[in-house]
Amino acid sequence: MNNERANFVGIANMGFYLPTAIETSADIAAKSGLPIDTVEQKLGVHKKHIAGVREHVSDMAIEAARRALAGFDPLHLDAIIYFGSAYKDYPVWSCAAKIQFELGAKNAFATEIMSLCTSFTMALKIAKAMMLTDSTLNNVLLVGGSKESHLIDYGNPRVRFMYDFGDGAGAALLKKGLNKNVLLAEHHLTDGRFHRHIKVEAGGSVHPSYDGCAAAHDYKIDLVEGAEMKEHLDPVSVDNFVGVVLAALESCGHKLSDLDFVVPIHVKPSVHREILRGLGLSMEQSYYLSEYGHVQASDLILGLMEAEKAGSLQSGHLVALLGAGTGFTWGAAIVRWGEQAVVGSSHLVD
Repeated sequence: MNNERANFVGIANMGFYLPTAIETSADIAAKSGLPIDTVEQKLGVHKKHIAGVREHVSDMAIEAARRALAGFDPLHLDAIIYFGSAYKDYPVWSCAAKIQFELGAKNAFATEIMSLCTSFTMALKIAKAMMLTDSTLNNVLLVGGSKESHLIDYGNPRVRFMYDFGDGAGAALLKKGLNKNVLLAEHHLTDGRFHRHIKVEAGGSVHPSYDGCAAAHDYKIDLVEGAEMKEHLDPVSVDNFVGVVLAALESCGHKLSDLDFVVPIHVKPSVHREILRGLGLSMEQSYYLSEYGHVQASDLILGLMEAEKAGSLQSGHLVALLGAGTGFTWGAAIVRWGEQAVVGSSHLVD
């Protein structure tokens, strides 16, 4: 197929990297003072991987990228997009540029997208649009990494819902004209009322890190006015998770009953169950990351890879990737899993 004429994009391969160090539910309980049952049943974490002090986001992202590129020449990459955590090796710095250099992908331009835990679905949306409107973009690598476990203060009960943060990196290779794991549609929405609640106080222009302008605890992530956030977020969060899936399905000509599987970011089990109820799916039609915790936007790559390994994804399945990032933005991407016959150059047979 002539890639310059193709008007669809598929996921050719994926890769993931996890640090070797593991923090168990017992470890989290000991550090936080929570009962182990609360960590496992309420937070949904049995264990998670933790990066070492000298193991940086770029290191993990590069390793994940190499795994996603297995058998593919990096010189054939046209673009590299970093979609991972804003907490990386340095605060004002291009992680994407280092990834490009270390991979030897000298023919690819490198850039970054930051939409917190919605960044992978956002990267899919933007990369697909770029590829379908630019004849020179045929192979694009998406790479994300997170070391946000190091931002958690287990002595701060305000952030206990973030005790699930784990570390790692994921990557996905997109190819134009590939009728495998085809990206059908994406949809996002933002409710900016929540922009001020969750943040690291230090290091920006409001509380700069120089000249002793910030205290040590200000370098950890914190929740501001949590009761207000909960009051307004709880009534809309699950509806927005479900809503972006419905909108994405509708935009590619499908209805909710066509959906076969969902891979969400790691959320607490009660929210996960509510999302499934809203989508009319069973627990068997989703993958829950209890053995990994929340690895920021890379959750979706890890969940896809684990679901495929478990045999839960079948060719022809309609799969929803589902994220939400503080701020708050919700996002969904619909993927037709496996290889499908192509009619003409644009439509895939259901």
